Amino acid sequence: MSVLNLNKVSIFQNGELILSDVSINVKKGDFVFLIGRTGSGKSSLIKTIYGDIPLKKGIGEVVSFSLNNLKEHQTPFLRRKIGIVFQDFKLLSDRTIFENLNFVLKATGWKGKTPIKKRINEVLYLVGLNNVLEKFSNELSGGEQQRVAIARSLLNNPDIIIADEPTGNLDPQTSLEIMELFQTLNKNGMTILMATHDYNMIVKFPSKVLKCENGEVFEVVQKN
Repeated sequence: MSVLNLNKVSIFQNGELILSDVSINVKKGDFVFLIGRTGSGKSSLIKTIYGDIPLKKGIGEVVSFSLNNLKEHQTPFLRRKIGIVFQDFKLLSDRTIFENLNFVLKATGWKGKTPIKKRINEVLYLVGLNNVLEKFSNELSGGEQQRVAIARSLLNNPDIIIADEPTGNLDPQTSLEIMELFQTLNKNGMTILMATHDYNMIVKFPSKVLKCENGEVFEVVQKN
C-alpha cells in the first residue's frame, strides 16, 4: 500500500523550476532517506508533499489526498495524517511541554481533558521521555527537545513522518540516539521519509536512499 506516490512531477517555487520528472513511491512501513546538497531541492520536495507548495505538473498523492486538486481547506486534514519533524524543533518557548502538545491536539479537534492527557503521556512514553510535562523547552537539552518534537508529530497517529534534517542541530552522540528512536518507530510500523545531509547515518542505518541532484531525484544503490 502506497503512502506517498509521485508520478512525473515537476516542482516550481516562485515560478522557478526546482525539480523535474520526479517519480517516487513510498509504501507503508518504508524508511526512506532523502539526500542532496543545500539548494538541491530537498526542502521544496518536502513542502510539496505536505501541501505548502502547490503541485502544478505531474500526479501526486499522499496519505490518500490528491496533491493536484488540494484545496486550501483540505490542507489541515492532510497535515493531520502527516507527522512533520523539523531541524529546529519549533516548540513554543512560552508554554510548558504539556501545553505545547495540548495546543496541537486542541487545534486538531481533540476534546476532553482525560483523552488529551492520556494521548500526551502515550507519545512521550514512545519517545522515552518522562517527567517533562511541566518543563519549558529551554529547560531541556537539544536531544530532549527533538524527542518532544517527535512526540508532537505522533499525536494524531500519522500515516507517515516527514523529518527534515532532524539531527542537524545535534551533537553526534545525540544524533545517533535520535536516529535509533526513528528506527524503533519504523520497526513498529511507522513510515518515515527523512531528509538528511549526514552520510554517516545513511551508512550506519542502511535503507532506501533518494538523492536530489541537478534538478532530478533518483534512487542511490548502496554498496555492501
